Amino acid sequence: MEPNIVVLGSCNIDMTVLLERFPLPGETLQGEAIECYPGGKGANQAVAAARLGVRTTFLGKLGQDTWTDFLLRSLINEHINTQYIKIVQNVPCGMAIIYVLKHTGENSIVYLPGANQYVDTAYVETVLPVLLTADVLLLQLEIPLTTVAHLLSVLPPKRPLVILDPAPVKNLSSLPLHRIDILTPNQQELQLITGCSDAVKAAESLLRQGVKHVICKLGEKGALSVTPQETKHFPSFPVVAVDTTAAGDAFNAALAVGLLNGWPLEQTITFANAAGALTVSRRGAQTSLPYKWEVDALLQQ
Repeated sequence: MEPNIVVLGSCNIDMTVLLERFPLPGETLQGEAIECYPGGKGANQAVAAARLGVRTTFLGKLGQDTWTDFLLRSLINEHINTQYIKIVQNVPCGMAIIYVLKHTGENSIVYLPGANQYVDTAYVETVLPVLLTADVLLLQLEIPLTTVAHLLSVLPPKRPLVILDPAPVKNLSSLPLHRIDILTPNQQELQLITGCSDAVKAAESLLRQGVKHVICKLGEKGALSVTPQETKHFPSFPVVAVDTTAAGDAFNAALAVGLLNGWPLEQTITFANAAGALTVSRRGAQTSLPYKWEVDALLQQ
């Protein structure tokens, strides 16, 4: 059977507000524009993987509101397998309010889980046969931490390969960390998780707790790969940042695609950096995610 990626995670509607600067506490600030995009870390990673040419299944829940059909259609249009998505009655879809700075693309996000909080252990049990078909499994933390912990505890020890994006940041002590093949925090998340500001030392502390490999996303500075064997920095691709939303999701999906294809680590992380760079050069979440030909073109420049 053709290799595949399975994503278990969130699906949201993103309300993106363009601003000159972030508002101060108590301040009313005039925005430049507001736009609505399909988003959610899980759905973003599924769309990114599909656009990078891999058979992809998305598992999660949608609410029942004006955004349900829009969000479902956004996944179907990308040829993602959506047959296991459940609709939660009388609950809104997940939503993110995203403030994006006009000149730098830096963002600040408020997340409302909606139906994503109903992605529970009972749902995991019903879709476990699908999860077990995955070659690579992508996880994030916009669904309940108890669900992620349960899933990691029932997975076979070797397959699928698990990539966890620990965002939004939560205390990871309840997770069976030994079942995480690759943890992909950004620099701020890595510090919050470990309490250590030195990225290498912070990553090494997670390795001692059982994580097999830490890849720290450094934004415009690239990525830092830390394993028990070596530590290596991978530079980024210089682009003009317009909106950093979903850049980490593009990175994780591209990482999964490279590993699925059996590429060496250097080629895989370079590919992931290129995917992330293209994403920050455009507005929106899923609308900004690149296709494989675009990533290949950037790599050839």
